[in-house]
Amino acid sequence: MKPSKLEILAYEDTPLGPLCLRRRELLSQPGTVVTEVTLNHEFLMSSYNTDSERAISSRSIQIHGGSDLKTLVGGFGLGYTAWELLKNAQVASVEVVEFLPQVLDWLRQGLIPLSSQLSAAENLTLTSADVYQRLLGPPADPLDLIVIDVDHSPSDQLGEEEHEFYTAAGLAKAKQHLTKGGVLSVWSYAESSSFSEALNATFDTVHVEPIRTFNSLVDHEQTDWLFFGVN
Repeated sequence: MKPSKLEILAYEDTPLGPLCLRRRELLSQPGTVVTEVTLNHEFLMSSYNTDSERAISSRSIQIHGGSDLKTLVGGFGLGYTAWELLKNAQVASVEVVEFLPQVLDWLRQGLIPLSSQLSAAENLTLTSADVYQRLLGPPADPLDLIVIDVDHSPSDQLGEEEHEFYTAAGLAKAKQHLTKGGVLSVWSYAESSSFSEALNATFDTVHVEPIRTFNSLVDHEQTDWLFFGVN
């Protein structure tokens, strides 16, 4: 077997554990190079399959249906969620709030696949902060879309403590940051009945949508889940 062509692009300690950005050629698909992120030695995301990360943005826009949208993305990752918003003519501005400043440095250093496109986007703002702390605080300028792609799922969070954001009380605070008709969206790798119940207790209109994609790397279909609450 040929050795894996693996390149470590960045490796740093963070409050959430060691953070690694790596690039490798797939042994099963010679010539296919992917960029991946691990956190605390656990796989977090890949550039190989970004269907659900992009879908949460496109569906948020569709559900809202408006134009000149002011949007906020919680969690930068590899930038696919933000880029899907930026590409759409209905979106006026995108602010990304990322907890780990190292992740934003990857973009500035040109280490991720979308670096050139995102760096050239004039309507993109990058903020190093805790998006949950912001959404649980008093609202400032109202937002049309809030897209959250931070944790693995509402019940499998990156931090050690359960976060208030995923409760009805936390969602009620986040809802105050939305305009009338605004949409709060949350990405998850798993369905969550408790989070669905919290959304239904907070929003009049709720959508829960599975995104199914065949993952050839593991030879099976995977399902991610998108949660939407409409103000």
